[in-house]
Amino acid sequence: MAWELSAQRPIWSQLVEQIQLRIVTGRYPAGSRLPSVRELAADASVNPNTMQRALSQLEADGLVCSQRTSGRFVTEQEETIMELKKTLAKNLVRDFLTRIEALGYTAKEAAQLLEAEDAAQFRTEEEA
Repeated sequence: MAWELSAQRPIWSQLVEQIQLRIVTGRYPAGSRLPSVRELAADASVNPNTMQRALSQLEADGLVCSQRTSGRFVTEQEETIMELKKTLAKNLVRDFLTRIEALGYTAKEAAQLLEAEDAAQFRTEEEA
């Protein structure tokens, strides 16, 4: 998963979001050691201080913890990770509904569109 950063918002907050996504999708599994600040910063092409700020926020949120000489680790609290996953999903749904309603669709019509698209994708996968 490539780092996608935009100049429109603070880089450190985008890093937080992308690391959260990597945690909830299992790229950084619960209890796993994260790469060092310098490794992450180099991979994302950002200043190490910016990455440090993002990791500090993740620590404050309880998703990451530091172990003095061993580095940073993803929390082992599966409930915390699942809670974050639900929150991220709810935010996506809210954004989707806001945009689809701006097009003039109701939530019910949006659900019908999603069901139709899901069925179409399922048929395409079966044919492959």
